[in-house]
Amino acid sequence: MASSDHTVGFEPADRLAQDRESVRRRFWIKLKQVVAQLPFAEDLLAAYYCAFDKETPRHVQASLLGAVAYFILPFDFMPDVLPLLGFTDDAAVLAAAIRMVASHITEEHRAAARAALKRGIDAAEMTE
Repeated sequence: MASSDHTVGFEPADRLAQDRESVRRRFWIKLKQVVAQLPFAEDLLAAYYCAFDKETPRHVQASLLGAVAYFILPFDFMPDVLPLLGFTDDAAVLAAAIRMVASHITEEHRAAARAALKRGIDAAEMTE
């Protein structure tokens, strides 16, 4: 992904998104740490499953991987350690990405997200 005016400030996420295995590994680590605090955990997991689905078009994967990568970055516009506000920027980035590619996030992706949350993150990661 080349940097352009619409990605200013997102370059670290863009670079990270290009390394799919790093995104996978770091995603599960961060999700385990914060899942209880995330009101948008199901949407995040559905986006994750869609991004790694081989049937998902590459441009959709790139958009969603960028949003997931932004979530796992240790630094962002609003530090995640701030109570109530820490994940608002992550949620906004994710919501924008989902809005752009919503038709590609299938009911199967959403069902997988719900199932992963129901059985627990450790178990979900093991089935990955």
